[in-house]
Amino acid sequence: QVQLVESGGGLVQAGGSLVLSCVASGSITRPNTMGWYRQAPGKQRELVATMTSGSTTNYVDSVKGRFTISRDNAKRMVFLQMNSLKSEDTAIYYCTFQRGSMNYWGQGTQVTVSS
Repeated sequence: QVQLVESGGGLVQAGGSLVLSCVASGSITRPNTMGWYRQAPGKQRELVATMTSGSTTNYVDSVKGRFTISRDNAKRMVFLQMNSLKSEDTAIYYCTFQRGSMNYWGQGTQVTVSS
């Protein structure tokens, strides 16, 4: 089992920045992938960014150049630096941990961008 706890969400004005953090506990083995998904009201959950334990990254097109994912494997943490935030970035952001066929999710943290 893997437990994930997110922090760092909040209210920010358009053009501002936020950093999301997630710490994992439990059975953390490699290789694995950690990352962030989000779900806006009335929309499906979508991938935002992921990073493998080998440091390969993947981003949804809408955040490329604005968001940066990073990891601290020693601390079992993943981060999402979000710059130039837009109103359409408003959503609940979920931390994920994936290893093989197993996927784990955090409880989510709300990000609200005011225009």
